[in-house]
Amino acid sequence: MAELSRGKTEVRGFSSKEMDFQLMRQLGSASYGGSSAGESLATAARIVDGDPASWAAEFSSLGEWQQKDAHKRDSKGHTISARDQFLKACNSFRAAEYYTPPLDPVHRELGLKSRYCFGQAMNHVWHTFEEAMVTYKGVELPVYIMTPSPEPMKRKTLLIVSGFDGTLEEEYIMRGSAVLERGYNVIHFAGPGQMDMYRFFSNTHFEPDFENVTGTVIDFIKDRPEVDMDRLALMGISFGGYFATRSAAHEPRIKALIANSPIIDLHAYLIGFTGMDPAELPDDENFTVADIPNIPDDVFPREKKVMAESLITRYGQPSFRDTFIYLREFAVGEAIKNIKCPSLALVGMGEGEEPEAQYKTFIESVSGPVSKYEFTEFEGADTHCQVGNPSFAAAVAYDWLDELFG
Repeated sequence: MAELSRGKTEVRGFSSKEMDFQLMRQLGSASYGGSSAGESLATAARIVDGDPASWAAEFSSLGEWQQKDAHKRDSKGHTISARDQFLKACNSFRAAEYYTPPLDPVHRELGLKSRYCFGQAMNHVWHTFEEAMVTYKGVELPVYIMTPSPEPMKRKTLLIVSGFDGTLEEEYIMRGSAVLERGYNVIHFAGPGQMDMYRFFSNTHFEPDFENVTGTVIDFIKDRPEVDMDRLALMGISFGGYFATRSAAHEPRIKALIANSPIIDLHAYLIGFTGMDPAELPDDENFTVADIPNIPDDVFPREKKVMAESLITRYGQPSFRDTFIYLREFAVGEAIKNIKCPSLALVGMGEGEEPEAQYKTFIESVSGPVSKYEFTEFEGADTHCQVGNPSFAAAVAYDWLDELFG
């Protein structure tokens, strides 16, 4: 007797660990409307395992269909359906943007499509939404400001900054919407080198002294009538765990810090995954962006080529070795002792030895009271940034913040 089949879409991932993680990231966003399991898995089934171009093409195609469908529903007055479709389109374009090399013009186009669809979705949400561009060193930082009510009463406020490849839009989906539901103002922002900034100012690059970025954003929002400066928290996600920790070490206006996960030395964090230090590469093994296409795929897989191009380009360095030399400047150092505000340190048990080590060092080094939580495989949240279970991660982080701020 043939085995009964109830559909052609199947739960299958990728042999590529990075691509499998990115699929989990997409599936996890379904918790807050950033995707659906069926669409994500159906799209994954059409992708060539380990091929970034195939991933980008399929998720871009999905985004185009979702955007077209959203516009059609919006034109007929089906605003809730339109909102949901625009939000998924936004996240599909972000997924395609991730695997598109930054020097490819399509990378920027995908990012702007993601931002556009997000803006369309925000036309139909229950909370307020405001876009701003904040002047910083001759460029402008993209900022989204959201409040649970237009009433200008002072509320608890959470600043959220992502890391290397997260976006303002994704952070809203994965984290911002959940804290708005809890009655907080949410301010999403990005600095030089980050994905949102790269869309507008591709000549900017990551800067180690991120406290200058955070301070500029705080200056911008500090006098707003809805912001309670005595209950101002900062959350950093992924590489943002470094940006937020570094900021809290130098910016006393931050009254609570959530580091997910805490990164106090970005260079050590990255080489913990490579097994060697590219800053020590000999000349005959070093390479530039121009060299990448000439390296055989069996020596340097296509996925890693995209990631290497992104690192070199967005850190603004001439070569892979120079990038890791520059990364040595991204350290909190002794200033970590300046962190006197209450802190919450988060890490996934599956993230690896170096994230775990920096998590423990953070807990031992800050001067203020510190709470901690390690997410487990049982919870389905042991991955980097808990992408598989963002709603439980929100419960852990925001319940702590609620108990702190009252």
